[in-house]
Parts: sequence; C-alpha cells; structure tokens
Amino acid sequence: MAELHVALNEIPSDGMSLVVDDQTLWSDPMREFGMKFRIVRPLRAEVFLLPQAGGCLVRGHLSGELVVPCDRCAEDAGVVIDCSFDEFESPVDEQEDNSGDAESESFVFPESDAIFFEHGVAVLDLGKLLWEELSLVMPIKPLCRPDCKGVCSSCGANLNNGPCACGGQEGDPRLAPLKYLKIKTKG
Repeated sequence: MAELHVALNEIPSDGMSLVVDDQTLWSDPMREFGMKFRIVRPLRAEVFLLPQAGGCLVRGHLSGELVVPCDRCAEDAGVVIDCSFDEFESPVDEQEDNSGDAESESFVFPESDAIFFEHGVAVLDLGKLLWEELSLVMPIKPLCRPDCKGVCSSCGANLNNGPCACGGQEGDPRLAPLKYLKIKTKG
C-alpha cells in the first residue's frame, strides 16, 4: 500500500492543510486486495491536520468517482464519493496500561494504529486513514441502478436485458412433490 506519513512534530501549532491527489494511494490497495474498482474521476482528499494534546485532529473532505461491479448483475455501477470526515487520532502507547485504574473508567478517545512511533517521534499514517475513510463511504451493496433485476439463477443471463431463454427453474426438483401438498386448516 502506498504510504503517506506525517510526523506530528512537523505540524505547526496552528495546523497544516494538505491536498492528497496521488492516485496510487488508492489504486495500489485496490490492486493489492483484488478489487475490481476503476477510478473514473480522480480521488482527491483535502485534509487539515491540527496537533492536539494526546494526538491529532484530522478534518477532511474526500471526493471522486469509482466504477465498481454491481452486487446483483456484476455490470458497472458508478459510485460518487463526496464525504467529509473528522477524526481524532491518538497514538497507541504500549508502555501505559491503565486497566483497573479509576481514571480508565472515564471517557478517553480510543487509541488508533494510524499513529505510530518511529525513532521516538509520533507519525500519522495519513494514507491508512484516508483508505479507511474511503472504505467507510463505499456502499455495502453497490447497484448499477436501483431496480436492477440481477441474473437468472439457472443460466446466468442478465435479467436487466430482458427475460432469459431458459425460462428459469422453479426451484429444487427434489422438492417438486411437495408443491401438491395441501394443508387443511380448522376454522
């Protein structure tokens, strides 16, 4: 996966703005994970980093457009990406163990593995965080159109193009005798 690291001690106290439009940041993981996604309109992240006590506030906007396989028929489905996000990232401190402390009962920001230590310096893995934001905004079941009919379960024909020639199978043939079963009810 393409890396984009920012050392927290290099971020000015009044914050830092970044524009991330390197397409390899997105396309390399897609290829690595075997995703059949294509970038149609370049993905772009506008990010503002503000150092805070115990971490870093990451505020940004992600935009672009992808073509992904439709969940029902496997044809191309366009997905427009246009989302804003706010994250507070704090480093995982392996040396502190607050389990059982009274203070650990109060609310604290969850620790993230987006910040790690390298030679004693806290570093934000911005590439990892942006990939996570893209993953969160992707639809679970992308569709080429809202009324997609999918494919025939028998012959695999795309039902959006019309009915298939096989006529479709009416279920499992082993259960065919049950379709003549009549249940009488009292009443």
